Amino acid sequence: MSDAPLISVRGEAVLEVEPEVALLSVHVQSREDDRRTALDRLAERNRRCLDLVRSYGEAVEKLETGGLSITPILRYRRREGDIRAYQGTAWIKITVADFSVLGELVARLGDLERTAVNGPEWALRPDSEVHARAARQAVHEAVARARSYAEALGARLTGLVELSDEGVRDRDHAMPVAMAAGYGMPPGAARDEPEAIDLEPAAQTVRAAVEARFTATAPDLE
Repeated sequence: MSDAPLISVRGEAVLEVEPEVALLSVHVQSREDDRRTALDRLAERNRRCLDLVRSYGEAVEKLETGGLSITPILRYRRREGDIRAYQGTAWIKITVADFSVLGELVARLGDLERTAVNGPEWALRPDSEVHARAARQAVHEAVARARSYAEALGARLTGLVELSDEGVRDRDHAMPVAMAAGYGMPPGAARDEPEAIDLEPAAQTVRAAVEARFTATAPDLE
């Protein structure tokens, strides 16, 4: 084994950047005495919601159906078969890339009949270059710190023994905005468009850390 001195350091980078996307979670519901009616109403309201979101074109980066259910509601929990109503729920997940339409979209979704909107949750894309930039800065910090330690000992770095990545972590400072369900007006009734809601994107904090070990020349302890 080499007798060269080893210098072990940790490098960390913290970046604060603007979010790249906003995530919305929408629940569309129906509640009827008849199972088929509940399902038909749910399908109709789900279609209206999807059509509204699709009307924003490329401003919406992703539109997904997260799940759908039709559940019987019992009059008395201990008596099977005594069904009071049927409740249908569709869960829709929306990723918005153009923040200029976000406030209007949230308001219009919340104005739909029996529709609940949760969000926005601000985020970076999984493949965002910010992650790689934070990792590079963490490596640079580790090299600079090791070089500073070596210089303090009257030595210099000669090689890299090991570099370990602790990973990149995102931290969002924003609490999601929760909007109550909108029961709206009866289908076909005239109504004005709701006023757009002012939303301010929350900065995203990205952290990256590495651990590194370097070889160095013999220190000048005198």
